[in-house]
Amino acid sequence: MKKILWWLIAGTKGGINRARIINELNQRPYNAHQLAEKLKLDYKTVRHHIKVLEDNQVITSTGEKYGTMYFLSSPMEENYELFKEIWNQMGEEVV
Repeated sequence: MKKILWWLIAGTKGGINRARIINELNQRPYNAHQLAEKLKLDYKTVRHHIKVLEDNQVITSTGEKYGTMYFLSSPMEENYELFKEIWNQMGEEVV
């Protein structure tokens, strides 16, 4: 998980937005539209990052289509402290 998180957050262009999504989903589940509004990002941008995070087993989903809700995966929940360490090393603050 450590390597995946470093790559997803620090090693790619969209890492900051992916980290912001992880941080929000740690607080509560959201659908893509809610995340876009909360993070003030374009809906298509959020959908792209959600797909990347799902493909890497960082988040999971339940429901269908527009009502799909996203949650942190169990491995991500278990490694949330690691995520916070990486995020803080990048100079960002985690809630």
